[in-house]
Amino acid sequence: MREINYRHLHHFQAVAHAGGLSRAAERLHLSQSVLSVQIRKLEERLGHALFERRGRRLHLTEAGRIALDHADAIFAAGDELVATLAQSEGVRRALRVGALATLSRNFQIGFLRPVLGRPDVEVILRSGGAGELMQALESLQLDIVLVNQAPPADAVTPFVTHRVAEQPLSLVGTADTVDTGMEIADLLRGHAVILPTPENNLRVAFDALVDRLGIRPRIAAEIDDMAMIRLMAREGLGLALVPAIVIKDELASGMLVEAARVPDLTETFYAVTVARRFPNPLVRELLGAGDPDPLQDAAGNARGP
Repeated sequence: MREINYRHLHHFQAVAHAGGLSRAAERLHLSQSVLSVQIRKLEERLGHALFERRGRRLHLTEAGRIALDHADAIFAAGDELVATLAQSEGVRRALRVGALATLSRNFQIGFLRPVLGRPDVEVILRSGGAGELMQALESLQLDIVLVNQAPPADAVTPFVTHRVAEQPLSLVGTADTVDTGMEIADLLRGHAVILPTPENNLRVAFDALVDRLGIRPRIAAEIDDMAMIRLMAREGLGLALVPAIVIKDELASGMLVEAARVPDLTETFYAVTVARRFPNPLVRELLGAGDPDPLQDAAGNARGP
């Protein structure tokens, strides 16, 4: 069987990501006609059209999307091979990290702190949804993904999930609106609350708690981004349900205060990897160097405020 010409595959990948021949040709320093011929030869080899033209733009066909997924995985594996086997002194190693778009920035900084600022390390941080990040991890485009919900696992799932930290949740608010020392039930009866959206695991647990207490709290806002919850709390719109790591700077400055610790409610942070024959050693450093608590590194104290 005649093998695929990987130069043709690489040029197809460039055109697919660029969205057209002209931009890809400019980046590759080739003529559009040369690229067009190479893609046509790849299509002939695969037996399927990879692009269809709509107006002035090229769009991937179904076969093209499949081919692009494989091309990305193939060339990512090649990049990983070069980086992994490069042993010469002074080589700058890349760490490709994915993080859920709504994940606490303070947690991310704390987790990555052991490698940040090192002259031999370049950290590439990409945020996005859980699905796209896991797909990028599986195709070796990422070394590790940070999330606050463990991905589903089964016998054929390649993910390895590491529980790296757990943070208690609190109700917090501005100093001029919070009555400290009150029971949580009284706080919820007397204040509006700022909560994660209903599909969030923390919200599910909180809803179960208030149901047991027989309370229907007044909801000021439902937000899927912890950073925005923090900003809403600073505006004094209500008591925010957050882990201490999210508002560590506000707690330290006194801008926000803890009204009450929510019993039996925590946020767990996970680092997800895939089994590799040649894993990035920087990942091993982050996961196993003395098992440091990223929350302690980030907040300057132990878990909790």
